[in-house]
Amino acid sequence: MRLIVAFFRLIRSLNLLFIALTQFLFQYCIIVPSLRDASSAPQLNNFYFLLLVFASLCIAAAGYIINDYFDLNIDRINKPEKLVVEKIIKRRWAILWHILLSGIGVLISFFVGWKNNHNLLLGFANIGCVLLLWVYSTTFKKKLLTGNIIISLLTGWVVLVLYVAEMPRYFLAANDPIVVSAVAKIFKLAILYSGFAFIISLIREVIKDIEDRSGDEKYGCRTMPIVWGLNASKVFIATWLIVLIAAVLILQVYVMQYRWWWSIVYAVVLILLPLLLIFRRLFSATTTRDFHLLSIWIKLVMMTGILSMIFFCIYD
Repeated sequence: MRLIVAFFRLIRSLNLLFIALTQFLFQYCIIVPSLRDASSAPQLNNFYFLLLVFASLCIAAAGYIINDYFDLNIDRINKPEKLVVEKIIKRRWAILWHILLSGIGVLISFFVGWKNNHNLLLGFANIGCVLLLWVYSTTFKKKLLTGNIIISLLTGWVVLVLYVAEMPRYFLAANDPIVVSAVAKIFKLAILYSGFAFIISLIREVIKDIEDRSGDEKYGCRTMPIVWGLNASKVFIATWLIVLIAAVLILQVYVMQYRWWWSIVYAVVLILLPLLLIFRRLFSATTTRDFHLLSIWIKLVMMTGILSMIFFCIYD
């Protein structure tokens, strides 16, 4: 039982549930309703969609494992109480689980793509994700900003991969303007939500770097708070917070024309106000605990942002 619990900690089971929730919401609150309005059906039926979600979870789990595998020494300083690799699960088993889960994720991606009009881009893109997670863990995590951008791009890919799965629908219905318009709508919303995920993940990654700077510095990492210092890192975070707040505000002004009042109230109370609170507390934060709390708040805002997809079902 202890080993099973440790394994689920290693693969960040709660994060995996969030990934699955994100993809389910985008599929059934945005893709399905948009295509239903165009009297069409999604490229992926329920079975193939579930397989693609499972592939995403396998690749993400493998990424968490390989990250902990290479971060063993740093984690002994930053979070010794949360150590799993070597302490509970041997390193050789960790690397074997990484290879197995990565392989399953990639093979399923190719299978799903092949069964859906030979859309092999799904498989090759997920190979790219596996490689990025590897080089992130081995090299880029220790580099200034590079690792943060890679993780943020991969976070955005959680949403964007579902649009890539729908791309054949665009070409198959090229002569049907209603379907083309529906797929274009899906693309815009995919960019919107993947962009939101990218920015908020980038903010959180830098906050985590500040939180972990003591262990990172000891093992030669060149993260932003180590290279630029704490104050410059705070300015970087604040800049992206302003961008995100402005984008959400502009979006609410746009939504007003559709009279989606409940969605506007939701966005103001559960997205904008927490972002403003984070912004206010950022510059007074000094301790590891302060930045840990900010990281938790950012994660909650990421969740409320993703949950806003529900309103596309409500107002459909």
